[in-house]
Amino acid sequence: MSIWRRISDFITSTAIDAFSSIIEAVRTTFEGDPETRRRVAFSIAMIALSAKMAKADGVVSQVEVNAFHEIFHVPQQYQDQVSRLYNLAKQDVAGYEAYATQLASLCGTGKPNCKMLEDVLDGLFHIAKADGALHDKELTFLGTVAEIFQLDEEQFDRILARHAGRGQADPYVVLGLPRDASFEAARKQYRALVRENHPDMLMARGVPEEFIAIANQRIAAINAAWEKVEKDLKAYERV
Repeated sequence: MSIWRRISDFITSTAIDAFSSIIEAVRTTFEGDPETRRRVAFSIAMIALSAKMAKADGVVSQVEVNAFHEIFHVPQQYQDQVSRLYNLAKQDVAGYEAYATQLASLCGTGKPNCKMLEDVLDGLFHIAKADGALHDKELTFLGTVAEIFQLDEEQFDRILARHAGRGQADPYVVLGLPRDASFEAARKQYRALVRENHPDMLMARGVPEEFIAIANQRIAAINAAWEKVEKDLKAYERV
C-alpha cells in the first residue's frame, strides 16, 4: 500500500480538529508498525513544517509550491487530503515550535538526533531556497527547528552549506571536517557520509521514495566537496 493511501485512510478515520491532534494520533494508530509510522511521520512533518514556514515567511511563492511537489509527487486522488493537511497546519494557532517538538518524538528510534530529522530539515531547506534566496525569517525558522530536533551547530552548518553555497560552499563545512584533518581521516568521514546518505539507508529510516531526488542532490554535494578536499590534501602532502 502506498504511503499516500496510508495517510489518506488515516486522515479519513481521524477526527480532525487541530493539527496537533493528528500528530498524536499517528503515534497511537501506527504503534505496532514502526516502519509505517516513520514514513507517515516524515511526510506529515514535511507537510506541517513547510506550511508553518510559508506562514512565517509571509509569502507562499509558486516556486516554493513547486519545490514541495519535487519532494512529494502526490497522486491526483490524494491531493485533496494533502492540501487539507497543509491548510490545517497553516491555520492552526499552535506555533511551529510545538509541531517540531511533537514530530521529533515520532522519529521512530526513541533516540535524540534521529537521522530522519536531518532529512526533514534538508527538505525544508530545499523548499526555502526555491525562490533563489534564504530569507532571514526562514533561517530563523530553520535554526529553531534544528535546535528542537537536537541537531548541533555543525550539523546545521553542514546542511546550510550544501543549500546556500551556490557552488561555492566550503567543502570542509559540507563534509564536517576540521581544517587540520589528515587525508585518511577526511576520506573516512567522506565514506561515512556517502554510506549514511545512500538512498537505501534513507528509505530504511522512513524517507519516502519521492525524497530520493533530494538525497541524490545531497550525495552530489558531498562528492563535489570531497573532490576539492582530496585535491587540497594531496597537494599539501606533496609540499
